[in-house]
Amino acid sequence: MTAKLQGTVALITGASSGIGEATAKTLAAQGAAVAIVARRKDRLEQLAAEITASGGKALVIEADITDQKQAEQAVTRTVEEYGRLDTVINNAGVMLLGPASDAPLEEWERMVSINVNGLLYVSHAALPHLVKSASISDRKVTDLINISSVAGRKTMAGGAVYNLTKFGVAAFTDALRQEVAGQSVRVAAVEPGAVKTELSSHLRDEVREQSMKSFSDIELLEAQDIAEAIEYIVTRPRHVAVNEVLIRPTDQVM
Repeated sequence: MTAKLQGTVALITGASSGIGEATAKTLAAQGAAVAIVARRKDRLEQLAAEITASGGKALVIEADITDQKQAEQAVTRTVEEYGRLDTVINNAGVMLLGPASDAPLEEWERMVSINVNGLLYVSHAALPHLVKSASISDRKVTDLINISSVAGRKTMAGGAVYNLTKFGVAAFTDALRQEVAGQSVRVAAVEPGAVKTELSSHLRDEVREQSMKSFSDIELLEAQDIAEAIEYIVTRPRHVAVNEVLIRPTDQVM
């Protein structure tokens, strides 16, 4: 069976673990050459070794996408190495929950920097390349996918600024979709519920304990579940655009 993404190039941010790592492996298995972007170079190199050992292509790019120049350079290096860009997965993000009244402002700034600014920097740099590839490639379509959250649809106490960033991602995604649909660039938001990743490890101890109580009896999603949803979106025929996917664990109510 022919790989559905053979000859294409995908850039994935936050690729050193979790959803980003699983997505890189999944898209590479479909034939895409993947540029894997994150700050932890050792983790990226390990991932690249796994992908190449399975017959895929992987380019390690150590970068902090909250720095505009580094985000732009990640896109530029991908295109210089592989000659094109067909798929962008804006996955890098952080979830720092807790009451707003006594929250460290640094946590708010960090979420805005990664969840919003980093996503914008990568998207801005990538769009011209996505438009170009859509116009000249055999597939005649390219994809930009932003990883949002159920928190981009529904607010929760203790998540005010996280909600702000993810609602913002949802708004940006749909507005951008309308702008570039006529240029054969598909733009989608993927909104996971509770996933077994490193996100919760970034929480302060007292916040983590409280926040995780509501999920103690729930079978969480795996990163691979989200990677397979992304794979579905980017492997649709040109005339099919999946604009939004909300994925919760079966037992998650909120």
